Amino acid sequence: MRRSDREITDKKAIEEIISRSKVCKLAMCEGGVPYIVPMCFGFKDNILYLHSAPKGKKIEILEKNPNVCFEFEILTQIIQSAKACKWGMKYKSVIGFGTAGFITDDDLKRDAFDIIMSQYSDESFSYEEVPLKSAIIIKVEIHSMTGKQSDI
Repeated sequence: MRRSDREITDKKAIEEIISRSKVCKLAMCEGGVPYIVPMCFGFKDNILYLHSAPKGKKIEILEKNPNVCFEFEILTQIIQSAKACKWGMKYKSVIGFGTAGFITDDDLKRDAFDIIMSQYSDESFSYEEVPLKSAIIIKVEIHSMTGKQSDI
């Protein structure tokens, strides 16, 4: 990281950013061409869980290349200045890398859906069988993550 003064190294601080995030941006690559999608997610025990329809561009890409990059950010705020080159931004962010796989077992899907739903609600949920069976859970095993912040 170029700006080591902005680096967040504390694992709990990194996990706090993830827990406060509402969107995970998942980046993939196919044939040297990047592709990124914003997704709802869950995070537990250094694993990201994302749900998806069983078909589509991201599934096709992940079947060929399971390597992913992901990003979260919170507390973003533009800081204006009278001079264009003096503008800045306050933020906290996390970028990480991992390997994606698919969960197809219905019981494991239920567990993953619980983790995803706990990102957005404290309620308990039940899942209808047809949507549960048709959904795919993308499980990202995280290899590395770094946090960064700017308080300008």
